[in-house]
Amino acid sequence: MANLVGKVTGLVKTSITQAKPVLNVWQQYARVELTPPTLRDIPEIRNGFSKLINSARTGRYREVTVREAIVNTLVAAEIYCWFFVGECIGKRHFVGYDV
Repeated sequence: MANLVGKVTGLVKTSITQAKPVLNVWQQYARVELTPPTLRDIPEIRNGFSKLINSARTGRYREVTVREAIVNTLVAAEIYCWFFVGECIGKRHFVGYDV
């Protein structure tokens, strides 16, 4: 039994030491990506919307690479899923949720 406890303790210590760098990287990305927009970001947001509208008018969206199309599709799917997660959180239950 003591041998098992020693192995489990070693496994936990190893897991913690291996998880620290990954969690540090995650924390850096979370600080950048999960902050709400500030007043400095408004011109960039406007510029992005104007580029989006301009590409829709000129048909430039057809010249997107496959990689960019996949990334854009995944971002759209993520936004769609977060919308429904927010809806479920707002209703406070899953059962009986009318979509």
